[in-house]
Amino acid sequence: MIITRTPLRISFAGGGTDLPSFYRDHGGGAVTSAAIDRYVHVLVNEKFDKSIRVAYSRTENVDQLEELQHGIVKEAMRLAGVSDSLEIHTIADIPSEGTGLGSSSSLTVGLLNALHAFRGVLKGPAELAEEACRIEIDRLGGALGRQDQYIAAFGGVQHFEFRPDDTVRASPIPLSNVHREALSDHLSLFYTGVTRRAEGILKTQSERTKTNRDALERMRDLAREARDAILRADWAALGAAMDEGWQLKRGLADGVTTSEIDARYAAARAAGAYGGKITGAGGGGFLLLLHPPERSHQIAAALSQMQRLSVRITPEGSRILFVGR
Repeated sequence: MIITRTPLRISFAGGGTDLPSFYRDHGGGAVTSAAIDRYVHVLVNEKFDKSIRVAYSRTENVDQLEELQHGIVKEAMRLAGVSDSLEIHTIADIPSEGTGLGSSSSLTVGLLNALHAFRGVLKGPAELAEEACRIEIDRLGGALGRQDQYIAAFGGVQHFEFRPDDTVRASPIPLSNVHREALSDHLSLFYTGVTRRAEGILKTQSERTKTNRDALERMRDLAREARDAILRADWAALGAAMDEGWQLKRGLADGVTTSEIDARYAAARAAGAYGGKITGAGGGGFLLLLHPPERSHQIAAALSQMQRLSVRITPEGSRILFVGR
């Protein structure tokens, strides 16, 4: 039996520049993001017979790999070279789709980590991230970027550069424990109550890359500004970068925001937030805010109709928690 734990993520700036339609033709992309202490757990166990059982929001029992309907599980098993006699359970700390915290990529990375370990192979974070991209983007044809897979695999606070040749440079932002905790103290997530598949928004955004080129190039610059602000512990500057990025992101595609989201974001700003953004592609999920810790109660009161999710930055990426029989 193998159990893995893989973090979800938040991104501070640069999201959207990790789409191939942008970084391949416009000098590369960049994202500054962080892993948080909300996870996807994957359990892989050998079955005594040749069948396959997969338990997620539903349960599949099949005799052959080709019969599986869960695309990520099917492709991960193929890539890892496991085709039968397997039981897989997945458990997510929050809703597993449409929340903008990268849950599908965390699942893919964690599942690959578990399947490789099941076969006695240990993969590094770069390998896990690249294999997850291969599954989600190439094999399943997803209209998504590459940041989620990489932060899930690496963990911590990272600045990623997505190069035109499809290589990725991961640069960890060095933070002491005190510095990392200070950043965590400035963060709040509020659930909009709406889940929405990112693929439609990202597909439209990808199609509008040429039209949005100036905005995307500025968003790429903001990722570097966010990285530098974190290094200086300049939280007001980080909030300003997030706010500018959000204003640009709102114009990239239809459906990124709603009048209700805009009203709630304005209320949070009036209550003292430095800045923020909707996580993921937009349209729902979580509202991420950066604020002085002493303003957290006022902001929570201003957003009392929304559920607050307390999160901390975690330095760990996908890891194996348990190996046994």
